[in-house]
Amino acid sequence: SQQKIFKAGDTNQDGQLDFEEFMQYLKDHEKKMKLAFKSLDKNNDGKIEASEVVQSLKILGISISEKQAEKILQSIDADGTMTVDWNEWRDHFMFNPATDIEEIIRYWKHSTVLDIGDSLTVPDEFTEEEKKTGQWWKQLLAGGVAGAVSRTGTAPLDRLKVMMQVHGSKSNKMNIASGFKQMVKEGGVRSLWRGNGVNVVKIAPETAIKFWAYEQYKKILTKDDGKLGTIERFVSGSLAGATAQTSIYPMEVLKTRLAVGKTGQYSGMFDCAKKILKREGLKAFYKGYVPNILGIIPYAGIDLAVYELLKSTWLEHYASSSANPGVFVLLGCGTVSSTCGQLASYPLALIRTRMQAQASVEGAPQLNMASLFQGIISAEGIRGLYRGIAPNFMKVLPAVSISYVVYEKMKQNLGIA
Repeated sequence: SQQKIFKAGDTNQDGQLDFEEFMQYLKDHEKKMKLAFKSLDKNNDGKIEASEVVQSLKILGISISEKQAEKILQSIDADGTMTVDWNEWRDHFMFNPATDIEEIIRYWKHSTVLDIGDSLTVPDEFTEEEKKTGQWWKQLLAGGVAGAVSRTGTAPLDRLKVMMQVHGSKSNKMNIASGFKQMVKEGGVRSLWRGNGVNVVKIAPETAIKFWAYEQYKKILTKDDGKLGTIERFVSGSLAGATAQTSIYPMEVLKTRLAVGKTGQYSGMFDCAKKILKREGLKAFYKGYVPNILGIIPYAGIDLAVYELLKSTWLEHYASSSANPGVFVLLGCGTVSSTCGQLASYPLALIRTRMQAQASVEGAPQLNMASLFQGIISAEGIRGLYRGIAPNFMKVLPAVSISYVVYEKMKQNLGIA
């Protein structure tokens, strides 16, 4: 890990960690600075002395003399005491912003390992190093396989959610038990996985397009100084999500149609596509597209905001000596933030599913987004917009657990550290 720290700090890649790079490396949010300060202050007296700088850099594999360490301290030391206290440390790094902060903490990368089945997440970030060594495609592959396994494992709950979204109403009191019974009675146990094929197949193109689009949007939105802020990242991520969703949207429609289809209605995804094309034309493949795209914004925004909040809370209260929160904290934060994002975007997801399924309900009027909203609210109130949310949340924990375990196994097999 020392080598990693060294590499992260050595931004110009000349194999040496010079003073400027060291400064850059430390300058991040106050919480990370506090951690850095604490780790440098070996004797915990609230001050950093030259000997402590020497010691700390030695751990990083950099030998400097006491004189050089004094120089580093002098540049930070405001009151001439030859030691640096927390206020001087903070002020120095606040008022001398470095151009690019290689994150001290790569641990907190908001990872797309978590596949909850609705892949509206912001795409994965890869470091230059990961791109050069080809680790990125191995990570994407591992993530894709993990997603496929976790979606397949939780498919019955997913199908139940779709059934409840489409058929649930005040008169049709479908709950989890009765829903499963109905599905098994209608098509046997195998029917619980109806629509899962498409759901798995669409992982590959969606991930690839999202990843590619994210890189492109980041290039466009990068400021002149080569910096990418949180907002630019959020915008590029959301746009990348929207681009990927647009290109694979017909598969979303197929998944919904297969899930609500009756036994024998379609022999498979190609048969389903052919029949929709013949009966309803190309337009049908983009039904529900508007609420789907609108749903990305609240989902991604809240997901990101909650994640940042949880992260800073953790760093504030629980990071005593290390900034590495460990697997369970990360998975917990990721799961909570995605769940909050889903809560916010759920009504739009419900409307999207209804619109996708509409034409398959014979003789039903083809309503648009606004009139569907009005219809649901006047018939069932706000609760109607959250039909099917119980199975949706029931699948979160198993989906996260399965995808994490498979991801780790895949990483071992592909030889990614």
